[in-house]
Amino acid sequence: MAASVLVTGATGNVGGAVTRSLLAAGMAIRVAGTDPTALRKRFPGVPAVRLDLRDPRTFHAALDSASGLFLLRPPQIARVGPTLNALVNAAAHGGARHVVFASVIGAEHNPILPHHRVETHLRASGLPYTILRPGFFAQNLADAYQRDIRDDNQLYLPAGHGRVAFVDTRDLGDVAAAVFTGPVAHRGAEYTLTGPEALDFNEVAALLTEALKRPIHYQPASVSGYLRHLRRQRAPLAQAIVQTILHTGLRRGQAEQVDPTLPHLLGRPPRTLRQYVADHQHHWQ
Repeated sequence: MAASVLVTGATGNVGGAVTRSLLAAGMAIRVAGTDPTALRKRFPGVPAVRLDLRDPRTFHAALDSASGLFLLRPPQIARVGPTLNALVNAAAHGGARHVVFASVIGAEHNPILPHHRVETHLRASGLPYTILRPGFFAQNLADAYQRDIRDDNQLYLPAGHGRVAFVDTRDLGDVAAAVFTGPVAHRGAEYTLTGPEALDFNEVAALLTEALKRPIHYQPASVSGYLRHLRRQRAPLAQAIVQTILHTGLRRGQAEQVDPTLPHLLGRPPRTLRQYVADHQHHWQ
């Protein structure tokens, strides 16, 4: 089997964007997940393999001849030792030459986050690696926040007056492609990636109001109120806790910095949140 990059999480926003960018860059790739049939439907003509992060028996076949691995943490997985870190070990044993991990902004300083433990393990693995630390995704508006916007015309979050430099996953996909195809200097690098401007959620609501032609409001939530809100929406407890931790960090300015790294890696200006909303209005109709 020809050497290729194995992309995890290709059914999601980030993995899907990375898959499309790698294909556009002309790279040989395989997409991996628990449902290869669904992956083949989403990416016709792209080889799909079964990979269950909770079942190490699936690791060897999925990684067969993979020279690179794009790794991300599914929201439902909190225990990264026997899952993501075990996959990193299997990649090292199988001779992978580069792992690119999609972490989150600030993970290097926050041991509570599962991403921190994956980063630490990667550094100790001996594998060439690149860590991408994006801020909050523009795609959260059509994912984690979609139901509240569509059904209740509101953003309900424990973010206080915090500002966010939203990053578009399409740009993250292009950066991943640049890292895999670019110079060896990317190996061992750890990049913070943000969008081009920091907005508070009242400004986000105003953008949605303008695009959707109906009023959208930002409703600040308490920490406990937001956790209950996620649980009522049937989010698994571990996922709800991590999501709440990430959002409460916005109150302390953890996502307000606009970092110059993304345009440098892209060689062009990043997409704005206004562009994202204009391109995806159908999600909230």
